[in-house]
Amino acid sequence: MKKIAISMLFASATLLMADGAASYAKCAGCHGAKGEKSALGKSAVITGQDAAKTVEQLNGYKAGTLNQHGMGGVMKGQVASLDDAGIKALADYIATLK
Repeated sequence: MKKIAISMLFASATLLMADGAASYAKCAGCHGAKGEKSALGKSAVITGQDAAKTVEQLNGYKAGTLNQHGMGGVMKGQVASLDDAGIKALADYIATLK
């Protein structure tokens, strides 16, 4: 029973990571393949950024309450389609970038 539960947790984590990677594809144009670029020469580099910080920022952009470096409008459009699980998966993926 423990083996099955562990396997299911691993499978769930793998799926979330895949979802995060898929979601990140539209971020890469500005932030770089590994988050190594300052988006449009304005943002901080996000490589390996703490997942909790990323979740907070993405939720702020989605709500329209965050406008760092004047990028609020652009980022709001980018994250509009993400639900809470999608934001979490994306943030977890960004945290793994090196």
